[in-house]
Amino acid sequence: MTAPVFVVEHFRAGGGGQYVLDGPEGRHAVSVKRLRPGETVVLTDGKGRWSDCDVVGTEGKDRLIVHMTSVSEEPPESPRITVVQALPKGDRGELAVETMTETGVDAIVPWAAARCITQWKGERGLKALAKWRSTAREAGKQSRRVRFPEVADAASTKQVAALLAEADFAAVLHESGDEPLATVELPSSGEIVLVVGPEGGVAPEELALFEEAGAQAYRLGPTVLRTSTAGTAAAALLLGRSGRWS
Repeated sequence: MTAPVFVVEHFRAGGGGQYVLDGPEGRHAVSVKRLRPGETVVLTDGKGRWSDCDVVGTEGKDRLIVHMTSVSEEPPESPRITVVQALPKGDRGELAVETMTETGVDAIVPWAAARCITQWKGERGLKALAKWRSTAREAGKQSRRVRFPEVADAASTKQVAALLAEADFAAVLHESGDEPLATVELPSSGEIVLVVGPEGGVAPEELALFEEAGAQAYRLGPTVLRTSTAGTAAAALLLGRSGRWS
């Protein structure tokens, strides 16, 4: 079993020495995980910097004292995989973020597609975005990642098209695709951007705009997946074919 992961805001210059994990993370380590001296934990800033630490002791119910040897940095993966996720209904958005994070996606872009029933507006939108980001953080910890996926601000269709135009490979999951995603030639580096539409599908005018930006439509498989699971399935396929899972 790999060591549990806890998030710190920053590391001291040079790293090393004694470190006190406090606040909510310290409380979880001490009162929930009940870590004891001699056990090992990983501290990370979620941006690639991390350190293996030995538990020295605890103070109260929310302070874990560890010995940090050194701080390492995990380089970004390549090719980088970004999933543009149309806003699902209910809590299916958090489900999509959770499973894509566990799978290994590098960035998630919430997309307000034309056929989305859910709309992020005002305070409600800010709360929903915060929930997606919190879900990515917790799923990153659970899956033992030290570089958590970035969850961008909600994007419009024009903003998604601009993102697709800059990608080294861009794809839209759509039943009109003549070629399956499983056979497409992928770049060995750079940026892969994948678009997952809403339950009602990608609108024709959106598909046309994305095609103008250089994104082709591809089929994922013979079955119909919900928008909350399609991104995870497609990401797993791309991660395996790109060599990142080898």
